[in-house]
Amino acid sequence: MSKSALFIRHKTKPGKRDEVRQVWEKYARDYVAGSSGQLSYYYCYDDNDPDAIVVFQLAADQASGQQFVKQPWFADYERETAALLAGPSEFRAATPCWLKGAAT
Repeated sequence: MSKSALFIRHKTKPGKRDEVRQVWEKYARDYVAGSSGQLSYYYCYDDNDPDAIVVFQLAADQASGQQFVKQPWFADYERETAALLAGPSEFRAATPCWLKGAAT
């Protein structure tokens, strides 16, 4: 299986979670929606922390997953979100071994 998974946790400054989402929608949502390399993408609010965002993405392969950071708007996206985050985001790359509904 060559698919690539990524888990991301963003911790926002108090009360800034919706603003981070607005920045994501401004820059990234249309890209993710139209990307054939992004097989699944979940942008979620953490139910146990009003200042946390959890993202899960499943990409067709590692290269597809890395295309996000190569977009011309990415530097602006990072700059705008950095001003709203409480600290560095946590990134966890994973190699899927089994997927429901997908060939392994």
